[in-house]
This record gives sequence, C-alpha cells and structure tokens, in this order.
Amino acid sequence: MTETTREIFEKYEVRKTKRQKKKFRKYIKALASEQGYMVKEEKGYLGARNVIIGDLDRAKVIYTAHYDTCPKLPFPNFITPKNFLIYLLYQMLLMVFIFALMILFGVVVGVVLGIIGSFVELPAIVLDLATPFVMLGTLFLLLCGPANKHTANDNTSGVTTLVDIMMALPQGEREKVAFVFFDLEEMGMWGSMGFASKHKKSLAKKLVLNFDCVSDGQTILFAVNKSAREFVPLLKRAFQPTDDLQVNIATRGCFYPSDNMAVPCGVGVAALKKSKLLKILYMDRIHTKKDTVYREENIAYLKEGSIRLLKEF
Repeated sequence: MTETTREIFEKYEVRKTKRQKKKFRKYIKALASEQGYMVKEEKGYLGARNVIIGDLDRAKVIYTAHYDTCPKLPFPNFITPKNFLIYLLYQMLLMVFIFALMILFGVVVGVVLGIIGSFVELPAIVLDLATPFVMLGTLFLLLCGPANKHTANDNTSGVTTLVDIMMALPQGEREKVAFVFFDLEEMGMWGSMGFASKHKKSLAKKLVLNFDCVSDGQTILFAVNKSAREFVPLLKRAFQPTDDLQVNIATRGCFYPSDNMAVPCGVGVAALKKSKLLKILYMDRIHTKKDTVYREENIAYLKEGSIRLLKEF
C-alpha cells in the first residue's frame, strides 16, 4: 500500500458531509500542486464540487473517479453489468423492501398515535401528517442517511487509483492526461453530469476512463460507451490479462451505472467477481459494513495499464 493510500484510508475514508469533502479536496489539491499539476475546483449541479487536475483541453485522456461516500444500508447494492435482467430484478426487490419498511413504520406510528389519542386529544395536523412524515423520513434515511464508514471498494479504490497514477506518471506524459474527482455520484451522478454539460466541446471525442469500485474482484471490466469503441484496440494493448487478473472489455450488452454514463466516450472500469454457477460477473458488499476488501494488486495493475495507455497517444 502506498503512503498516500494509507493516508487516505486513515484520514479521508469517509467523505460525505460538507466538512469531510472539503478536507479531502484540500488534501488532493495540495498533493497535486506539490507534483506540479494544474489544479481547479469547479462547481456543478446541486452544489457538487469537482476537482480537476491537469489541462482538460490539452489532455488526450481523462481519468476520473467519484469521491463522495454512499449512505450505509442494511443490504448491499448488487450489480451484474452483463446481466441486466438480474440487476433489474434485484433493484425491484430493493424498492419493494424499502416501500415495505416505509409502510411498516407508517403503520406503527399510526397505531401509536391512535393509542395516545385515546387518552390525550392530539391536534388534527399531527394525525394527518405524522404517518406520511415518518414514511418519507424512512426513505430519506435509507437513501441519504449516515455515511457508510467502510468504503474500500466504493469508492476509495477509485480515488486511490487516480492518486497512484498521478504520482507515478512520468513528467513527459503528464500533459496528455487530466484527472477529475467527481462529487455527488451517489446522489445520481450530479457531479459528472454538470461537468459534462460544462465541457461538451472538450469531451466530444476524448477518452474518459472512470474508476469506480475497482478493488474487490479478479475480473476487470471495461464497460465501453458506443462513442468510445474506436479506443478498444488501445485498451486491449494497455490492459492485458495476467495470471492473477482477467480482463473483460465489453462494447455491447453491458450496463455499468456510474459517471462513465455522463460523458460521450466514457469507459466504466470496475472489479467483478465470477459466480461458480452460470459464471455471472457480479459486484456485492458495497454500501455495507462489509465493503473492506482492497486488493492492492488491482490498483497496481490499473495504474501500470493507465500509464501504458497514455503512451499510445
């Protein structure tokens, strides 16, 4: 584990509140400045604050990762990028579970208020608003509640990948690349959507690799947007399989819901596991206390491959 990775885990693993994000951005900007990179903080939609390192206009490739932290959930986000039906069914089950909790808590509050109301007269507004308020509060806590304190894979792995590339990159290759740390991915990709809207001209034909959840799994997926397919030969040369890692470069039939979707030539990079039954590629553990797996081999592989990729330009 590199010194910067260790420091990020020790001091900046949780990046959810305004204060936590501000401290992390200050750290990243100082680190990049010390390395001689151009640094810019840019506002986006819904108050998002992205950190841009390098010159976007001159860069041939852009490496990105979201730095915001997801809320802690009682169940993992389960993703199967190459099996959309399974992903969709799981998301539907999650919604059923969430609405069931909302209804349950609403009913409990209604019963409690009914019992209290038999002894004490309650204002009509309390009776009318208490149940829907509790139901909406339950939804808010599940989707926007306390931060998950364990973010090794989602997305400290992506953040440290960017930092490791930035630190290791030879001086002669630095003008070819820009790095962007996105905010508000967990709230609906607001950071990357604002970035894409603001930089349409620069991003029109520029390859963007987005590292999101890259440390828990031994198959590295490259989910290639349609406009990025021309770069596939370069990706294949830069990221070849090893004895320890498999590579899956998917140009069709793949859905990876991250910031790569916001840009034209986006490529989502993720680490996946493979099920013994049916050999399905999947991701689990994220958004829960079990998100603690950080395969250093994955980060080193992506760092080295990303440096090789720049030499293709």
